[in-house]
Amino acid sequence: MANRTLIKGAEAALPTSVGAASSFSGATLVRLVNTHASNAYLVTLLEDQGGVGIGSFTIPAQAVEYIEKQSAHSLLAANAAVLGAKVGFTN
Repeated sequence: MANRTLIKGAEAALPTSVGAASSFSGATLVRLVNTHASNAYLVTLLEDQGGVGIGSFTIPAQAVEYIEKQSAHSLLAANAAVLGAKVGFTN
């Protein structure tokens, strides 16, 4: 059975600089989509908006990923083509 996604916030472009990184309103689960047709981009998870990097990964072009994180952790991407939204799973 497929997961059902609960939309909990508006989709927005991930910020591209450390000082502007977003926690997506304290989300613990964020759905990411890379809307670019051919370029992959780096996504970075930080302890807080301007904090120390926890980790990073490359999201392929036109891919969707779900990131589970602590509510204070923030995300940024190498390009604003990566969009994110606060979500949850209903099952």
